[in-house]
Amino acid sequence: MRNEIQQTENQYTDTRQTTPFATPAATRRAARRRRVGRRRLIAGGAVLTAGLVAGTGFTMQSALAAQERVQATAAITDAASRDALQLGAYAGIAEAKTHAQAQDTLTLAEDTLAEVEGKVDAGGLEASVASLGDYETLPLDEVRELTAETKVRIAEAMKAAEAKDRAAAEQAAAAAALARANTPEGAKQSAREIMSSQYGWGEDQFQCLDSLWTKESGWNYQAVNPSSGAYGIVQAWPADKLATAGADWRTNAATQIKWGLQYIAASYGSPCAAWGHSQSVNWY
Repeated sequence: MRNEIQQTENQYTDTRQTTPFATPAATRRAARRRRVGRRRLIAGGAVLTAGLVAGTGFTMQSALAAQERVQATAAITDAASRDALQLGAYAGIAEAKTHAQAQDTLTLAEDTLAEVEGKVDAGGLEASVASLGDYETLPLDEVRELTAETKVRIAEAMKAAEAKDRAAAEQAAAAAALARANTPEGAKQSAREIMSSQYGWGEDQFQCLDSLWTKESGWNYQAVNPSSGAYGIVQAWPADKLATAGADWRTNAATQIKWGLQYIAASYGSPCAAWGHSQSVNWY
């Protein structure tokens, strides 16, 4: 820039030196032209310099913006990659968890089948086990559905088996109670309770009853008179009279006792009266 200004000044100097007859007015005009020229050169240089600086700033801004865009794109790419990896990891975890639940359910189902065998119909559970057995080759959603269905089948089978066991236990308890009640001592206890609660008879009447039925049957609810066919503790004849007290008259001592006490109350009024009659005529 300085070189261009110097060259211009030299040109004006040379012009002045080569003008042999320059007048004062001409000299002043030439001086003014030189000053204007210098100002124009300086202004042009300033504009050029500003343009260069401005151009450099725009270039730097563009470069920075481009770099920021590159960095932002890289960050997005990295985030997407991390998300993909996380999704892949989550998918693997979900698959492993689903398969583990299926296997645990199969184990429980097989144990349940062994437990309920012979007790209830477990065909539904068996079908579910067969379907779930291929869980490794099935879509995860289907595996989840089959696992849930199998759990329902397990619960149903267990509930049915528990009901069957409970009924069997109740039957066993009833049979045990009946067996105890059918023993001579059990029958006597039943007689005491019925006499007291339904007839108001006390221990003195029981002693007479004890003597009467010990003579008749020994308190054996299965006793049969080989001659007449009289049956049970009370030796009812014909035996099917006992059916009026209950359908289980052949197997339940308490049913026979109920019938016998009704008969004594209606026929003699009390066990002691029936015992007295038996002693007199050998029957009651």
